[in-house]
Amino acid sequence: MQLIDKAREMAAIYQQNPKVESVILAGSVSRNLQDEHSDIELHILWSAPPEDKDRNYPINLVDGEILSYHPFEEEEWSEAYITKDDIKLEISNFLTSTVKRFVSDVVKQFETDYDKQCIVASVHDGLSLYGEETIIGLKKEIATYPLQLSKQMISDNLRFGNRWNNREALLNRQDWLMLYDVLCDVQKKVFGVLFGLNKMYVHHPTFKWMAYNIDNMAIKPDNLSERMSAILIDKPENSVNELEILIREVIELVETHLPELNISEQKEAIHYTK
Repeated sequence: MQLIDKAREMAAIYQQNPKVESVILAGSVSRNLQDEHSDIELHILWSAPPEDKDRNYPINLVDGEILSYHPFEEEEWSEAYITKDDIKLEISNFLTSTVKRFVSDVVKQFETDYDKQCIVASVHDGLSLYGEETIIGLKKEIATYPLQLSKQMISDNLRFGNRWNNREALLNRQDWLMLYDVLCDVQKKVFGVLFGLNKMYVHHPTFKWMAYNIDNMAIKPDNLSERMSAILIDKPENSVNELEILIREVIELVETHLPELNISEQKEAIHYTK
């Protein structure tokens, strides 16, 4: 069975509950990026808090085996289970009012919080499996990526922190674990800048689907995917040098496309080394 077909089958089960207002297919399946490792990610939007009986009913109906089951935390109830036909589902349950608030926080208050942006991105890119009127309304609200959010993403992510300033010392000391932790952290911040510059909502806190996202960026350094990969697998001294060059190119792109944005403080901090 195709994962999209299974997703529709499960959505039909969830919509039997009168408290379910919408079902959104998110993740790789909604973007047609699924492979042999993919599962089905469903966002279930509720009019009232789901009880255990609400959450367990679909699982029991398909003879599912529960892999994880979390109580309400960080505005979400979540569970994962495998159906009898060996398909894994990741379920994120939200109140509809919570999702609407997250949308407002991102597109009206310009919050860069990745957890909230991930929900917004799921709505933006996801497929409506039930409750289309609600989802269409949400999609309209987030269709235009705010310029102020773009500026905030760039400003926030160009703050690399003090550990980046220690890169030469870490390299000379051969302190590899900390060095690569710094390199990965800065690479993610570079991605944050580029997501803001390209007016793309962040759909995963650690920027999953790197090549796919880069392909969808109109504004980016040349050969970005290959260079980001090389930073992780090349000799450490080459990796540091390449990342420094990449950062300079990204800053040039910011200054070209958003010349009114003052990033002088960030530039000074980025280029300082101990």
